[in-house]
Amino acid sequence: MLESIQIRGNTEMQKTAETLQADAAHYREQRAVISQSTKKSDMPIAAVSNKPNRKVYDGQSKAVLPGQLARQEGDPESSDNAVNEAYEGAGSVFQLYYDVFNRNSLDDNGMDLVATVHHKSNCGNAFWNGYQLAYGDGDNVIFKKLTELSVIGHEFSHGVVQFSGGLVYRDQPGALNESFADVFGALTEQYKKKQSAKEASWLIGEGVFTERVEGQALRSLKEPGLAYDDSILGKDPQPYHMDFYVNTTQDSGGIHINSGIPNHAFYLLSQYLGGNAWEKAGQIWYHAMQNLNNSLATFADWADATIRSASLRYGHGSYEMKMTRRAWKLVGVM
Repeated sequence: MLESIQIRGNTEMQKTAETLQADAAHYREQRAVISQSTKKSDMPIAAVSNKPNRKVYDGQSKAVLPGQLARQEGDPESSDNAVNEAYEGAGSVFQLYYDVFNRNSLDDNGMDLVATVHHKSNCGNAFWNGYQLAYGDGDNVIFKKLTELSVIGHEFSHGVVQFSGGLVYRDQPGALNESFADVFGALTEQYKKKQSAKEASWLIGEGVFTERVEGQALRSLKEPGLAYDDSILGKDPQPYHMDFYVNTTQDSGGIHINSGIPNHAFYLLSQYLGGNAWEKAGQIWYHAMQNLNNSLATFADWADATIRSASLRYGHGSYEMKMTRRAWKLVGVM
């Protein structure tokens, strides 16, 4: 996307792309450091309960984190919409993991959910740094503010990967890290809206582009490669099948590109199993992550882990297990 902007964009867009590229490189370096972790949290924890402990800060357009405390657990609504979206979104993430997967916050030990809004000036990004989230307000050229629910679910889910053993943040392990975050970003939105697998949009970052961009979202699990098609940004490069796997040195080996393949496998499984995606497909994916124990996992390793998870949860030879295997065959991993 950024390369396309630098080639095709006007001066304003090229300047935006340069800023985004510098930010993206910095965030990838940060995430690479924290992408591998033990399952034990060394973070300060809240009392064990069925409620989150949220803290949202105002970054005041500065780079320093976390900023000035704007709303914490139990506080009334703020006059700042971004603060409220970050607060409510963190609550939605907590409830998905607590209600559906019996997980007590990101580390399963009640850690605080900390976020900063208004991070930096003209920042078209959102990221997890190992301790907290940060959201930019967008550049008003390509991106609007980033406090959209599936984005919030995505970024917090990087923390779940971190505290579940971690995945190296490059090549196929990195793409799996991104894919797990996409899957649970989508599930966060679906659980909040009580949408079935057939009703859901399966979009990540729907509505975060400005009106100047021809695109509906950052990524689509239903239709990888069709999230956007813009004269400046170019076409969504995500493949849906291993035949179209992108070998590249960009984007840490294409982690945001090739994640389309495991994303689509999850979407297909959700359609085969029907109902609500978090009830069976989500259980298979979540428990596979908890038992993966392989920070260098390839797509084939992850496929095996999810098939094993389906077998353990629903029985060897069960419909759930067969459909998990079928989903991976349809995207060319098996």
